[in-house]
Amino acid sequence: MLGNIDLGIAVAYITLILIVGIRAGIGSKRNTGTAEGYFLAGKSLRWPAIGLALFATNISTVHLVSLAQSGFDTGLLNGNFEWMAAFTLVLLALFFVPFYLKSGVATLPDFLERRYDRSSRDWLTFISIISAIVIHIAFSMLAGGIVLKTLFGINMYLSITVICVITGMYTILGGLRAVVVTESIQTIVLLAGAFIISFAAFDRMGGWLPMKDVLVAEGGLDRLSMLRGADDSSGMPWFAVFFGYPILGIWYWCADQTIVQRVLGAKDENHGRVGALFCGFLKILPVFIFVLPGLFAYTLFKSGHLDLSSLGLDAAGNVNSKGIYTLMITQLLPSGLIGILVAALLSGLMSQISGALNSISTMVSYDIFKQRKPQATDKQLIRIGKISAVIAMAFSLALLPLLDRYESIFNGINDVIAHIAPPITCVFLLGVFWQKASAVSAKLTLWIGSFLGMGVFILNKVLPDSWIGQTPFMMMAFYLFLTCMIIQIILSHRYPVQHSAESEQLYWKSPLEPLCGAAWKGIGNYRVLSVLLLAIVTILYIIFR
Repeated sequence: MLGNIDLGIAVAYITLILIVGIRAGIGSKRNTGTAEGYFLAGKSLRWPAIGLALFATNISTVHLVSLAQSGFDTGLLNGNFEWMAAFTLVLLALFFVPFYLKSGVATLPDFLERRYDRSSRDWLTFISIISAIVIHIAFSMLAGGIVLKTLFGINMYLSITVICVITGMYTILGGLRAVVVTESIQTIVLLAGAFIISFAAFDRMGGWLPMKDVLVAEGGLDRLSMLRGADDSSGMPWFAVFFGYPILGIWYWCADQTIVQRVLGAKDENHGRVGALFCGFLKILPVFIFVLPGLFAYTLFKSGHLDLSSLGLDAAGNVNSKGIYTLMITQLLPSGLIGILVAALLSGLMSQISGALNSISTMVSYDIFKQRKPQATDKQLIRIGKISAVIAMAFSLALLPLLDRYESIFNGINDVIAHIAPPITCVFLLGVFWQKASAVSAKLTLWIGSFLGMGVFILNKVLPDSWIGQTPFMMMAFYLFLTCMIIQIILSHRYPVQHSAESEQLYWKSPLEPLCGAAWKGIGNYRVLSVLLLAIVTILYIIFR
């Protein structure tokens, strides 16, 4: 249980975020009640805020809790989801941001209509709202609830409801500007907390070499490897990472409204591009400050320096590692610092929920309500957006008992994404890079691919011993993506494209064309930053291969 000092720090932090969020949203001169001001912060965001907000929306309590759990269970392996993100953020910065900003869209479904047709927009809106509720909000609530129950000893649903109400207040009142300002603060707090627990685990272990000695004695030195062979028991060999992750990553970072909305509010193209790349550099950190502490916890446990008896055993008789992060907090940190870590955990939870709620309200207002009532005023759009955010939050709370069945929350999220992403990734990639991708082919690919993914997901659960059940989820994402590509290419030839004057401008005529856009001079040049980011991540993979 937390002491009074730690509890006081946590309460003070929540109060601070609430005040800052409301002041940032309502007090901004740019947020004067217009729809653009509310949903896109008046398109005034600069690259530091964009990068920090992208990172905060991505890094939730799920990451803090589940990446530490994965570090304990399998070592650095799940760090691939962090470093591979750098490659997809480069794609976002170079190839997608220019079209998104040039077309002036408020939502990605809107972009899909301009490139294809209304049917594609409607389907993506439906999928995006559902995924935001399940992946970005409900799973984050679940992870946050587990942590708060462990630390405070109070009912999980009660604690989550309180946090959600507070987060919803400044998100619904202040719009995207409130979300971005609070997310910038929350990112800094979250990183500070992660560094503290990382240093505490490193210090208790006595450094890197003692940790390696324990792994050698346990025969587990492969836990330091990011790229595993086909026979690895984790079910995530190197080829699954390189073939499967891009399918998940391109959807998540380049085609998911909850993430990309921060870029849509950019002041200009360069701020949007550099903001995305800034987030790519930040994504290097989680392997060292989220995953590695879990590995240190494993070696501390094996060397007798960490007591895991309170965690109990799972169904297989192994240590139930779901609560490893909170246990590390309580056993490795003194009072006061524990409060800071609680604030970091709350940062991850609140930033994820606020970002998703804002994106849901934007899509409901622009992609559903305004499409049916084109004459709708800004005041009506904002009101509908606020109502939809409240409904989405209530629905997410109702999903918690169902999602709690996953042994690993992080794996549960990626399992869901692997079956949602392939058709969306396909239509976005072909839409941006292939002139002949037609509207009919996109619509049918989204429909067929989504139902195919749903069917495979169900068979995976019903027949776990079948070929489908035994195939790693990232490889299944790759197979589904290839199927969708074949479907759309065939259908594009069967139903040839008929470009409008607008859609004619929304695909690259050459792969080198996006590199010719105006860029800042010096280190701020997006081309220089892209090469630097790719080089750093490649070197890290060589070191930890």
